[in-house]
Amino acid sequence: MTSIKHLGLLQFKKEISESQIETCFLELDSLADAIPGLLEITHGPYIGTEGLNENFSHGFIMTFADQAAFEAYLPHPEHEKVKAIVLPCIQKLIVFDFNA
Repeated sequence: MTSIKHLGLLQFKKEISESQIETCFLELDSLADAIPGLLEITHGPYIGTEGLNENFSHGFIMTFADQAAFEAYLPHPEHEKVKAIVLPCIQKLIVFDFNA
């Protein structure tokens, strides 16, 4: 069985405070207990020195048990709730999904 990695790169709006960013990631973390088959969530700010982040300041990676768990996550009500909190804070977002 192949797990799925769900990678997100976030560029927050300039007016979003560190406290609001922290709230966004607390909400994201809450999905670990709410979504069946979501095995792990890791996230953090950009710490590189190469400067290749193109103004994306934070990233996250979610690991799903399999394709079915990932597909169930996308329309899940808890996911929609977190999106409603996080997306208004985002200037730009990249999401990339792949098999691991």
